[in-house]
Amino acid sequence: MHAYLAVAFECPYEGPVSPDVVLGQARQLMACKPARLVIADTIGAANPGAVRDLMRPLVEEFGADALGCHFHDTRAMAMANVYAALEVGVRQFDSSAGGLGGCPFAPGAKGNVATEDVVMLCETMGYSTGIAMPQLLKAVELLSGFIGSPQGGRAHYWLSKNAA
Repeated sequence: MHAYLAVAFECPYEGPVSPDVVLGQARQLMACKPARLVIADTIGAANPGAVRDLMRPLVEEFGADALGCHFHDTRAMAMANVYAALEVGVRQFDSSAGGLGGCPFAPGAKGNVATEDVVMLCETMGYSTGIAMPQLLKAVELLSGFIGSPQGGRAHYWLSKNAA
């Protein structure tokens, strides 16, 4: 079982969330021994400094293998936030092909960070993701056809022309 801490950086109704609150809730959830605790920027309000400052003590206390992150791209910060989490040791990220998704209870929350963007970032930094980019791009194309509108992350066009 994975446990999620939603709106860990900012709540659409109550505003910014104190890192101390998140740390306390993380301790309570980790006492239940989930397979992974995912820290979620549900409305896409986080920035790389906030991600680094929140994830560093969580990694120190619980270990990077026990943690993951979930970022939305509402304010065009999702990839920068993935990078900040990578820098403090996090290696598991939720993403969606083409950036599909959103959050029905968070006003203004845009799609999830695109899998193809996360894979490109990680692979170019030397991490192995085990994901074949050409097949991932085919999946994004298929999804686009299913929903009747083009999908794709920020690097989708470039990847479509350059991924082998």
